[in-house]
Amino acid sequence: GLAGLAAAAALAERGFPATLLESRQRLGGRASSFTDAASGQTIDACQHVSMGCCTNFAHFCRTVGIAHLLQRQPVLWFMTPDRRISRFCAGPLPAPLHLAGSFLRLHYLSLADKLRIVWGLHCLRRTAPEDDAPFLDWLMQHRQTPRTVTRFWGVVLTSALNETLDRVGLRYARKVFVEGFLGHRRAFEVELPCVPLGQLYGEELRTWLARHGVCLRMGCGARRLHVAEGRIHALELRNSERMQADWSIAAVPFDRLGDLLPQELITVEKYFADLRNLETSPITSVHIWYDRPILRLPHVVLIDCLGQWIFSRGEVAPGEHYLQVVVSAARAFRSLGHDEVQRRILEELACLFPAARMATVKRVRVVTEHAATFSAVPGVDKWRPAQASPLANLFVAGDWTATGWPATMEGAVRSGYLAAEALLARRGSAERLLQADLRKV
Repeated sequence: GLAGLAAAAALAERGFPATLLESRQRLGGRASSFTDAASGQTIDACQHVSMGCCTNFAHFCRTVGIAHLLQRQPVLWFMTPDRRISRFCAGPLPAPLHLAGSFLRLHYLSLADKLRIVWGLHCLRRTAPEDDAPFLDWLMQHRQTPRTVTRFWGVVLTSALNETLDRVGLRYARKVFVEGFLGHRRAFEVELPCVPLGQLYGEELRTWLARHGVCLRMGCGARRLHVAEGRIHALELRNSERMQADWSIAAVPFDRLGDLLPQELITVEKYFADLRNLETSPITSVHIWYDRPILRLPHVVLIDCLGQWIFSRGEVAPGEHYLQVVVSAARAFRSLGHDEVQRRILEELACLFPAARMATVKRVRVVTEHAATFSAVPGVDKWRPAQASPLANLFVAGDWTATGWPATMEGAVRSGYLAAEALLARRGSAERLLQADLRKV
């Protein structure tokens, strides 16, 4: 995944002879692609999006030579069930007023709604960054209404944090709005891979790693970390091979880390025991191939709809026009089968786009990642561990570690850089690898 890749890249640039173990036959972790059996096409399990404020992810992509595979989209498009669309982009004013013109023209918010939201944003900027009360309670205390919650705050945060508003904490809600929309003119701009994720984290990345001395072992999963005298003294692989290393970085999901360690260590070390308090949130993506173009825009954000984002991937084969509909925090789908999810999404698209009513649906694929991200509930940071573990030669990386960011590609890269920083520091070589945030412009 990105956390391990970022750590390996940072250390490789500093001359470390690193070995990177990957249990699968591909790189990217949850940012992955698969082969559609019906067509043989490579498609992403779920659309991954970066933003202009994601400085460390951008730095990683530049470092390993894949930045050219990302495409900036400086305009966001918002659509309501009546098929009206609003264009959202930066105007000539400096931050934090650069989006004021577009915000005032949003068709789905009344003037009263907008005044309430502006007041809420003003109060949010004045809130201490470390405050982490339940965000929905905070909104109600700051003059927001069910309409502004549903049509503004929830639209942004459910997608950004992959969590429903009733479960979100103030800290990361504040980060999304203050740093993602108000802090810099380009911070809100979406960046999308223009190739499948399997290609984004494919041959060019592998070539860079090989050129910098990283030994990449694919299909090489870990079974157990053997601990003695406060250190990792061996790593046992699933094929029973044992490996030894001076230093180890575990870049695995938080529940997987617990499986690798001795249970008695987890019992006595709060650092590891706290991981049991972390929760996850699902994402569902519905992949649809039509026989004709349905959406002329690169994407739309949906208001008051079942789907939340629609991404147009264009004509991927003759007569096959590919759309992906993403539903974050998709717990409501757990009781529905894939056929019912498919039916509801296709029905909604037929209402939103007249062309869909006349089109033939060639294929549909519903994909759910049940543990897509950790859940940014109030106070979650007290359970997120620092990258330097209590074991002398073990470090951890993953977007769920203490990065100061929610579960994003940016958070994953930050965790890898921080793990590499911590390793260097224990070797007596203090160096800052984390990239600075965007400065207000």
